[in-house]
Amino acid sequence: MRYEIIGPMADRFDEVLTPAALEFLVELDSEFAARRVALLDTRRARRDRYATGQLPDFLPETAAIRADPTWRVAPPAPGLLDRRVEITGPPDRKMTVNALNSGARVWLADFEDATSPTWHNVVSGQLNLIDALDRRIDFTDARGKRYALGDELATIVVRPRGWHLVEKGIAVDGRPISASLVDFGLYLFHCARRQLDAGGGPYFYLPKLESHHEARLWNDVFVFAQQRLGLPRGTIRATTLIETITAAFEMEEILYELREHSAGLNAGRWDYIFSVIRNFGQWSDFVLPDRSEVTMTVPFMRAYTELLVATCHRRGAHAIGGMAAFVPSRDPQVNEVALHRVRADKRREAGDGFDGSWVAHPGLVATCREEFDAVLGERPHQLDRLRDDVSVAAADLLAVDKTPGQVTAAGVRANIAVALRYIDAWLGGAGAVALWNLMEDAATAEIARCQVWQWLHHGTPLADGGCVTDELVRSILAQELADLVTGREAADRERAERAARIVDDTAFGEDLPAFFTTGAYARHLGPGRRPAVSAR
Repeated sequence: MRYEIIGPMADRFDEVLTPAALEFLVELDSEFAARRVALLDTRRARRDRYATGQLPDFLPETAAIRADPTWRVAPPAPGLLDRRVEITGPPDRKMTVNALNSGARVWLADFEDATSPTWHNVVSGQLNLIDALDRRIDFTDARGKRYALGDELATIVVRPRGWHLVEKGIAVDGRPISASLVDFGLYLFHCARRQLDAGGGPYFYLPKLESHHEARLWNDVFVFAQQRLGLPRGTIRATTLIETITAAFEMEEILYELREHSAGLNAGRWDYIFSVIRNFGQWSDFVLPDRSEVTMTVPFMRAYTELLVATCHRRGAHAIGGMAAFVPSRDPQVNEVALHRVRADKRREAGDGFDGSWVAHPGLVATCREEFDAVLGERPHQLDRLRDDVSVAAADLLAVDKTPGQVTAAGVRANIAVALRYIDAWLGGAGAVALWNLMEDAATAEIARCQVWQWLHHGTPLADGGCVTDELVRSILAQELADLVTGREAADRERAERAARIVDDTAFGEDLPAFFTTGAYARHLGPGRRPAVSAR
């Protein structure tokens, strides 16, 4: 097999893209590429069934796994025993330093929703993780302020991109390689031994799984990779994000497939809402109100999180709560209101039995920690709280029609404004974007454009009068674009116009595109070509 490095080489990229590392990626691709494609075909077939009115349920063929009380996942690995606060963010140089110094127990180094998958971001992110583990990373901002690593650092957990994405900067036999295998493989190859030498291990978050078969594929990747690199079986640990409605029906099976490598489950709230719309948005019973009203306490979200905690603790696995996306403001009144909401959210999670939770900004670490400290005290987790009181049926997970709230003109505008500005920033290389004091990433942009599609598809009435129409949405999009491009130079104006076209392409039309990122990456973020290099 032959590989090509299609992306341009920059300073120190050769430290990441070594011949041995690239040959390891080729081996992963050779072993698992066909299974990945087959599973993506299964995803499409499942969505086709939903389009005919069939709804998901707990799988009868795996009932024995759910009924067996004896099996457990592996015990917590070093650095993953106490996870009461986890911070997320892209592995750029500044975020790497700030996240590791933040006081959080875990840093999710995010190559997925918080990273725009430019070639530079993908490779430099790997380089930053190597430098962090070697303690040779620092950063000086435009004002001359220097950031360097402190003594107490968070445990690094890497989130690779999902199975549905490819990396065009590396091709194998002329085709793009799986982005999941690139992010996973490069980190494992370069950093597994570094992590083990430091007393930890190579840990991962697995995004957007839709079934236990996809978890089985990841587990087989782990077994193969450990054997190939001479790592003891079980060295790798992975926390699975339950952020699709289909995975919610297979939580126990996912834990079972990964059990020797499992580090628990996470409630990926934003992608979960997006998944509900993506799978069932064509049905009127699944129309959701304004995004701000779809909180974790509405019935279908409450059922999902309760089931997640009960499932995890039954199997000895950590249950990690959802994201607090607030970005602290210079306005003390804004901060007071927002931090009150963050505190209430984390108090609810700790009270429900979660073992930790996510924040998007270092300024929220203390707030989250205080709420979990109040429940955990000196205990590292609450795995002994089994939540035998929880009973969740399929109808509870699908009770979207019981969500209170309304669709408003302000909600339509907010979705268009967020989707447009986020995609504009994403095209410019930024994957985590602060907008109106909230940290937006690809998942929130997906919700925003999917809700617009859903409301258009159903001609949803507005609480203010009238309904959601093509004319209304196009008018708002034009207004938001005009506001965004004001004062910009020509190149930046053109980027914003491309973002507007992506919003238009993914919000209108009979069919809802599964992800904006796949098409936008293929058309707008391709790397330049370089000569082919032989793998052997």
